[in-house]
Amino acid sequence: MNIVLVAGFGPITTDPTTSRAFWGGHLGLPIAEIAPDYWGTDDLDGMNAFAIWPLADAAESTFGTREWPADLPTPTTWMELDLENPDAVVAAAAEMEASGHRLLKQAGMEPWGQTTARLLSPEGLLLGLTFTPWMHEHHEHDHHDEHEGHEHHDHG
Repeated sequence: MNIVLVAGFGPITTDPTTSRAFWGGHLGLPIAEIAPDYWGTDDLDGMNAFAIWPLADAAESTFGTREWPADLPTPTTWMELDLENPDAVVAAAAEMEASGHRLLKQAGMEPWGQTTARLLSPEGLLLGLTFTPWMHEHHEHDHHDEHEGHEHHDHG
């Protein structure tokens, strides 16, 4: 077996209306109704990272402790939506908070250089609003090469 990329990712919901409002309305993802109560898009760039994240590590990164708080749903999935720069993460976090969503982690710089804010989606997915500099460098390099007609070589 040779898995090349993550073809799709998304939450499973028992409340399609609330989920659609969160993902399409509050976050502004370009989703459309594919079938009754089934919303999605094929018009977003792909996933740059796949990782099996231990809950204790997610708790530490979010709350500064290795225990997930008992008063919150325990997430079984994580997802990060990367924005164009660190200021956009701060603005997006403020926008989500202003629309009534509880931030679990305010926007800030992680020790590894990523700017992150975190919240839970209505389905209990641990959602990061992020700016990951090295992913943008790679993406910009790919687009530069495409436009210049040069072959891309990864030197990482």
